[in-house]
Amino acid sequence: MKTGEFGHYWEDFTVGETVVHQLRKTITENDNVLFCNLTMNHHPLHLDSEYARGSQFGQRVVAGTYTLSLAVGISVEDISGKAIANLGFSKVQHLAPVFIGDTISAETEILDKRLSKHKPDRGIIEVETRAFNQNGVKVLVFTRQVLIPRRINKSSENG
Repeated sequence: MKTGEFGHYWEDFTVGETVVHQLRKTITENDNVLFCNLTMNHHPLHLDSEYARGSQFGQRVVAGTYTLSLAVGISVEDISGKAIANLGFSKVQHLAPVFIGDTISAETEILDKRLSKHKPDRGIIEVETRAFNQNGVKVLVFTRQVLIPRRINKSSENG
């Protein structure tokens, strides 16, 4: 993949390639509380320390949808920075709990790519993103399909 610009064109992706994203984030209590409040997720496992202390985890667990959103965000520059749209998410698997203070990193594998059937200026990539905590434990995996513009040389199309 080319570097030095935000995002990539469809042609820049190679099936089988794994991109290790450079961004990572340590999750703060404020991140978890704000996300829960913004999304109206008031489950006490995420917000109530006393309740969570009595759970199998012994502490609050970060909302899984926050971990998913964070992993997507970490991958944006490398995967969907030039995206026209995310077409779908599938196979979302939460593999291990994420706690306040965990540092999340991610990598994305290019699973498939194909041209759009209806618009020649774009293509679709299918990717699998895997998120890890600071100990290298895989905490999340998901696939998504992303509509990406092609790098088309207009002069070669006309002649």
